[in-house]
Amino acid sequence: MNILHISASPRTAGSHSARLAAAIVERLQGIHPRAQVVLRDLSAEPLPHVDAAYADALAGVARPGAASDAAARSDALITELEQADALVIGTPMHNFTVPSVLKSWIDHVLRIHRTFAPSPEGKRGLLRNRPVYLALASGGLFLGEAARQPDFLTPYLRAVLNTMGLYDLHFFVLQGTVRSEQAAAAWQQALALLDQRFPRAA
Repeated sequence: MNILHISASPRTAGSHSARLAAAIVERLQGIHPRAQVVLRDLSAEPLPHVDAAYADALAGVARPGAASDAAARSDALITELEQADALVIGTPMHNFTVPSVLKSWIDHVLRIHRTFAPSPEGKRGLLRNRPVYLALASGGLFLGEAARQPDFLTPYLRAVLNTMGLYDLHFFVLQGTVRSEQAAAAWQQALALLDQRFPRAA
């Protein structure tokens, strides 16, 4: 089994999303002891944002240099995704949606004729469906009756992943992490959900 672990937290320590994603990877490794994990830390090694060279590559403009490099980078990231049997994404919510480093990764892998194709009914995913585990963290509350801010994170990620053909989505959410008492309660709920989804051997 191959696990692709995408980390989008800007913090190297104390990140709730990174800690939760690592716990998910650990549970998957418990079920699949021989699993191979590929970690792509988007904050430690950020991808360049899409530019004219990438646009040229998508448009099929045959130019040496930057355009070919952009296409090769996108191909490598898509191949990495195609080879994964499970995908784990750990990300905070930034200004109601995804961090820019995760948006850049999405822009490189959400690519016409590679991960999706147009059709009369709309975009059709080209990737093999496989489990996607999403570890999301937010300082505020964006889900449930107590939510006081909009959520463009979960619907956006769902739409992006569905567009590529990934429908087996599992969301693990930590909310209110700026307050210690809310963070503790959120962690208890997240760990209970982990135990439910990934029961430990007796």
